[in-house]
Amino acid sequence: MSTILAIETSSELASCALLAGDHVIARSTSGVRTHSQSILPMVQELLREAGLGLADCDAIAFGAGPGSFTGVRTACGVAQGLAFGAGLPVLPMVTLEAMAEACRARTQATEVLAVLDARMGEVYWAQYRHDAARGAWIEVAAPALCAPQDLEPLPAEGLAACGNGFSAYPEAFAGKAFAAGALDDILPHARELALLGAPALAAGLAVPAAQAQPLYLRNKVAYTSAERQAINAAKAGA
Repeated sequence: MSTILAIETSSELASCALLAGDHVIARSTSGVRTHSQSILPMVQELLREAGLGLADCDAIAFGAGPGSFTGVRTACGVAQGLAFGAGLPVLPMVTLEAMAEACRARTQATEVLAVLDARMGEVYWAQYRHDAARGAWIEVAAPALCAPQDLEPLPAEGLAACGNGFSAYPEAFAGKAFAAGALDDILPHARELALLGAPALAAGLAVPAAQAQPLYLRNKVAYTSAERQAINAAKAGA
């Protein structure tokens, strides 16, 4: 049984989780401005609660994106720093897949559309199918960036939808069958990253810390005032 530490800061919700065997404990906090300051104390609290040291973990998973540029860089940087110090491998995990896992846990759906607000009038999205035999998600449509009104999932029976993209752009999704009943409160969370990290580690998907990279789907970005403040705070802390 694997011990996985997971870190997720790609949205306004920052979270960390620790999977030890079949038990998961997690912490989270809201407010993108404080992600760089809040994540390490939460990690330390989790390890103390579990009675473990960082070196007792088998790998560190992090939300590689897509998501906030500042957020995915924060998660990647923290995961790399911890992994270097403890000699651990790193698991870059797709945030949209974590959302699909959260949706499955709540609805039992095996066909999931995950839609995350990308700001600037766009959304990140991906479509997944859960393979029960493998206990893993299969990409039906790979992570992509588009205007919300242009999103068209592939036909799938029993498709469930989730993510804050639906609440961010309600007019764009109004009247679309796939958006009916969407769970718009689901955000990427470290709890699901930890759960998905164990089979990912077993499948050989871990990489050395130096090779961990965020997943960017947008080449140019205009930072929000909150993100600029987060960058300045991280620089000041460094």
